[in-house]
This record gives sequence, structure tokens and C-alpha cells, in this order.
Amino acid sequence: MKNIKSMLPEEIAADFQELGLPKYRAKQVFRWLGRGVGSFEEMSDLPKELRRRLGEEYAIYKPKVIGKQVSKLDGTIKYLWELYDGNAVETVVMSYKHGNTVCVSSQVGCRQGCAFCASTIGGLVRCLEPCEILDEVMFSQLDSGKPISNIVLMGIGEPLDNYDNVIRFLRLVNHPDGMNIGMRHISLSTCGIIERFDDLAALDLQLTLSVSLHAPDDETRSKLMPANRGRGVDALMNACRRYYDVTGRRISFEYAMINGVNDTEFHAHLLAKRAKSVSAHVNLIPLNHVEERRFCPSTQGHMKAFIKILEDEGVNVTVRRKLGGDVDASCGQLRRKMQKAEGKI
Repeated sequence: MKNIKSMLPEEIAADFQELGLPKYRAKQVFRWLGRGVGSFEEMSDLPKELRRRLGEEYAIYKPKVIGKQVSKLDGTIKYLWELYDGNAVETVVMSYKHGNTVCVSSQVGCRQGCAFCASTIGGLVRCLEPCEILDEVMFSQLDSGKPISNIVLMGIGEPLDNYDNVIRFLRLVNHPDGMNIGMRHISLSTCGIIERFDDLAALDLQLTLSVSLHAPDDETRSKLMPANRGRGVDALMNACRRYYDVTGRRISFEYAMINGVNDTEFHAHLLAKRAKSVSAHVNLIPLNHVEERRFCPSTQGHMKAFIKILEDEGVNVTVRRKLGGDVDASCGQLRRKMQKAEGKI
């Protein structure tokens, strides 16, 4: 059966027309789906016979909370959702002065192999369907009671490795009859799958593209991020430049500060050069500890010296506020704990 929650209203309308149903029913159903219903029976303004018929034609799945951690420090909520096939992904809800942000996963696991990340341990299981990513936003909002105003695709998985499903998710979550979250309030993070940059730029979605750079030179970056091999930082910068030229949207460089690895004066000066070459903003990230990884966060001394070099060279730089410090803040950790508890690893 088709999963109706991954369909846009016009697609539902086309399907309904083939079933001999009026177009306005499609709009009714789409709005119900945007409220987080788990079955057609909950769509109370549809005739009972129509609800029965739709239940025979289409599937509706609803994720289940199997893990939830709430930070006592700042109220950050981390969810572990069980999907229809028994797999699980993580979602994080964070509160800021400007509103509530949800960090969503785009895949179950990840194939990119970044050396400091828990998400990629065990590799890629499968890509999430558009409605599964949408459910992370919708049901995080419903369960937490916090209205979501901003989305970051920075959870488990590489969004551009699940390109078609992610683009459809963006269309769904942005739709005025759905959750209606504006593209300018959405940030997509990539480790640098540059083959998709031009495709994304051509759509001109007005979202923010965040590049997980983490090192400005090929030697360091290839050790940390296998995605750099066969591509290289120069090619990545060229792709970023083209994206900026087409969209006019400034790119953000995400940079996890790893003690003694990528936080030297050499790295700071080269990062400044790279950022200025593509008009990028730099967002420094204090590294989260991952049990299975050997890396440690940069010292305060290294962080201050690094920031000073960037600022002295005219780079717009911020340090990401660390939220959820008393929960499993790094993506993939809660999922790993569940797998260990169930003897799956």
C-alpha cells in the first residue's frame, strides 16, 4: 500500500480523482495528516465509508517513543523513535530565545564514516522516507508541547545521501496546508556530497546550507572524514562558491574543535582563508564526547586562540551553545545504547 503521508496534496488529489473522489477530500486528508493522526478513523469529518476505503488503499504509520531524555540543565529533549520496521532514529528538541528548534535524522545509521561521530558506527541501515523525517518534527512537537519554528537536518545520517526523500520532506514540512515551516527557518547539514550541491542550488529553496568542514586541509580532513577522499577541499570550496553565486545564500561552515587535531594556528589561518573565499560564516562546535571514539574537545586556551585568529582575519565566527550536556547529546549515542541493551551489537 502507498504511504499517503509522503504524498503532496496534488498527488493525493490525482489519486483521489482516479478513485472517483472529489478534490476537496484530498485537502481535508492532508490537513489531518499534518495534525499527526495515526489512522483514517481519526479523520472525523470524513464519511465512515470513505475512511474505511482509504484504510484499504493507503498506509499510515506512527512512530513510537522508546527513549526520551530531558536535560535538567536547559530542558533539551532527546527522543529515540521506533519506526514501523523496528529500526530507531534520534531527534532533539532545543529551546532558544528565538523559538524551538528540532534536529532531525535523515537516515538510519550513516555510511560516511566520520571518525569522531557515533552515528556512523555500524554503517548505513537504510534511508528514511519523507514522512518519517516529517514525523520527527510533528511528533516531537506533539509530545513535547513545544511549537517547532526551526529545523536542522543534522541528526543521524547524511541528508544529501538521501537527496530525493529529503527534498520531498522539505516540500511537505513547508506546505501551507501542512506544518508551514518556512525554508529560511531550515538548515541542511552535509559532510560535503558536492555532486548534489548544484542540484540543490537549482531548486533555490532559500534554506541554509551548512557544510560540516571540520578541517581546512586535505590531510587532516581526509583522516577525519572519508567523504573528503576523492573530492578534496578545493573541490568542496568550488562547489560552495557555485552554490553561493546561484542562491545568494551564505553558507555556514560547521567546525568541531578537536584537541591537537584541527585546532592549531595553521588550521585557523587556513580556515580563515577558506571561509573568506566563499563568504562563509564559521560555527565552532565544542566536541561532544563519544564513548567509542578517542578524540577530546579542544581546551579553552586553544579555543580562544583559534577564535582570535579568525576574528583578526575578518571572519564571522560564532561558538555553538552547548545544550543537553547531561543527556546523550552526540547524535547516535542513544541509539547505540538501545542496541547494546538489546544485544544487537
